[in-house]
Amino acid sequence: MAITWSSFWQVTLRLLEGFETTCLIFALTLVLALPLGLGISFGSMSKFKPIAYITKVFVWIIRGVPLMLQIFVVFYVPRLLWQIPFFTRFNAVIVAFVINYACYFSEIYRGGIEGIPRGQYEAGEVLGMKKSQIFFKVVLMQVVKRIIPPMSNEIITLVKDTALARVIMVTEILKVAEEFASTSALIWPTFYTAVFYLAFVGILTILFGKIEKKLDYYKV
Repeated sequence: MAITWSSFWQVTLRLLEGFETTCLIFALTLVLALPLGLGISFGSMSKFKPIAYITKVFVWIIRGVPLMLQIFVVFYVPRLLWQIPFFTRFNAVIVAFVINYACYFSEIYRGGIEGIPRGQYEAGEVLGMKKSQIFFKVVLMQVVKRIIPPMSNEIITLVKDTALARVIMVTEILKVAEEFASTSALIWPTFYTAVFYLAFVGILTILFGKIEKKLDYYKV
């Protein structure tokens, strides 16, 4: 079928609807996974060995199992075990994404926190600062400086991973393109989705570049 301006515009509008879902998955995952990842990192660094061990095993499992399989587990296992739809399709995707990315973020946080020289903590203690004050006033911005590059890589990967939502029939942008291929024999919308992904990743790349420049005065 020839591409006309009318068909191009109709496809674009429909893809934008799917892209809205893509952006929503991205935003909710980021908002929920970033703080959860910090909490998990504290668990893995805990001096209480059982907590540290359980947390590290949990992170190892989540990082070792494909995200697609985790989506299936969250959505289908409650149905198999209790015969109830515990999560809607969209909510199952969010839960799986948040847990997965929180574990990846936790390792980035942990590496950033443990990379700060011990002497800086000791200097804060000498000045009479509490542990919370040392972390938020001395350590935090240095940690942020360290973790921005690996964190930006994970966040950009998240943009592309949102396409996995379609495995349980969540209508994100790539799922919409697949529907055009199956119902209207239109293949070009599948390739057209690359424009949306590239634009999204381009904006994030520019944003993270500006953040890195802004944090340049923190020498680590």
